[in-house]
Amino acid sequence: MSDITYLLNSKLFPALDEELFEVPSMAGLTAREPSRHKPRFLMLYGSVRKRSYSRLLTFEAARLLEAMGGEVKIFDPSGLPLPDDAPDSHPKVQELRELVLWSEGMVWTSPERHGAMTGIMKSQIDWIPLSLGSVRPTQGKTLAVMQVSGGSQSFNALNQMRVLGRWMRMVTIPNQSSVAKAFMEFDEDGRMKPSSYYDRVVDVMEELVKFTLLTRDASSYLVDRYSERKESAAELSSRVNQRSI
Repeated sequence: MSDITYLLNSKLFPALDEELFEVPSMAGLTAREPSRHKPRFLMLYGSVRKRSYSRLLTFEAARLLEAMGGEVKIFDPSGLPLPDDAPDSHPKVQELRELVLWSEGMVWTSPERHGAMTGIMKSQIDWIPLSLGSVRPTQGKTLAVMQVSGGSQSFNALNQMRVLGRWMRMVTIPNQSSVAKAFMEFDEDGRMKPSSYYDRVVDVMEELVKFTLLTRDASSYLVDRYSERKESAAELSSRVNQRSI
């Protein structure tokens, strides 16, 4: 016989603030007025070389997103200063942050360098703060990750970007793309050749659009947290009490 004593008094929660406790419901996931505009995607890539394969892969994915009904903007990292080496008012920093706020989903594409994402890729992400005033610019937005490699297929950069996506509170989709020996996968015009790698890029972009359409109107509900409601309530109480002194 199993021990079920831990369920005794299961309706009592001495550690819980029941005024802030909410039961998840389908109603919260259903938008009263669904968005009618095209899903908005920001794309970042991690190389500034003249023939950058992460940029070429980004352009290929951007074409697919537009064909699937999305609106796409691509950030050029050239000229972006190192994090903390310039003020937040730097034009490239402001451009990046405005694009992040505009977007509903993102695509990060990095080469793998020394077994990791590039510094150029990481710098872009580091310039995106977890909060801008009362707004969390990446929270609840969808994310797809891709990488290119000069040699055999690897997933190191992908795994790192997934960790960062989770840290930035993004909804990182299950699928991903890793293009091995990328120098062999693009023609002289910079277009991706037919291959299983290309097919996977189509899969990833298709999945990104689906997840974005599914979550964009419910993102604030999806990422609403008990601990943060509790913290906000405590801050509000503190402010009210200070005013009454």
